[in-house]
Amino acid sequence: MSTVQTVKGPVEAEELGVVLIHEHLRFRDEAVAAEWPDRYDEQAELDAALQAVDAAGSRGVQTIVDPTAMFGGRDVRFMARVSEQTGVRVVACTGIYSYDYLPHYFENRDVDVMAEHFVADLQSGVQGTDIKAAFLKCAADAAGVTEHVEKIHRAVARASVQTGAPIMAHSMPAVETGPRQVEIFAQEGVDLARVQIAHCGDTDDVSYIEGLIDRGVYVGLDRYGLEMFLPIDKRNATAAELLRRGHAERMMISQDYCATIDWFPPEAEQVFESQGAIRNWSMTLVFDEVIPALRDQGVLDDQAFHTIFVENPKRWLTA
Repeated sequence: MSTVQTVKGPVEAEELGVVLIHEHLRFRDEAVAAEWPDRYDEQAELDAALQAVDAAGSRGVQTIVDPTAMFGGRDVRFMARVSEQTGVRVVACTGIYSYDYLPHYFENRDVDVMAEHFVADLQSGVQGTDIKAAFLKCAADAAGVTEHVEKIHRAVARASVQTGAPIMAHSMPAVETGPRQVEIFAQEGVDLARVQIAHCGDTDDVSYIEGLIDRGVYVGLDRYGLEMFLPIDKRNATAAELLRRGHAERMMISQDYCATIDWFPPEAEQVFESQGAIRNWSMTLVFDEVIPALRDQGVLDDQAFHTIFVENPKRWLTA
């Protein structure tokens, strides 16, 4: 039987159950938090994470995949506390979340040295613990696949080839980063069936998404609630069309929700909500609105739900 590493240890893949494939228990700049810890309320952050995960659990979610990597404040001890108190499994990653910046530490060392760091997280443990990462994370955004971004992607790819770990890649459809990201992984010999290109749901260009699916990767329709990138009605229309075209086995659906995030001051959330940039962003929006809407359209039956939320995550994590 295949197993998957969680922050509470390995579990049988069959035990993952219903999975939210892209959610963040906490997202913050670890450098700022380290230098000015009094600017953060650890208990409030924990309470917010517990509330979000408990709500997801009440909708039947049994496992949350948390792709918080370096520069997002990855903290596997925090994840373990949330998992312990909620009973929901949490799957952690390794990698670097950067749109271009690299510390001199990595800028002045080669790709293979970076890959060694990722392999250690996968095989030995993260942040001085015995908690092992289960997958790799990298990112490309508005700046495109810059030299530094490519270096991270190649290091992630080499760690994947060495360990068999799957890859999740943040992408930006508006500047069409996906095809180049897939090309790099292919050049490095990655099994593309182990690759997930996140945030494909930020576009309603179905042909763009199908082009990625044709390469054999999974596509993430995983930013429900972030209306600033694409409104929910267009996201649903895209998901429905992909389902009509028979792509359920390559789709992942989630919200990219951050129980707390320090990118903006707390009062910004109300401003974003009032301006329509976000709407009902949470770990439950998919269950409360999206799944019912897709069922009403006749494109999501019980089998398709099981494929997207149970079988696809299990297959991506263990293939």
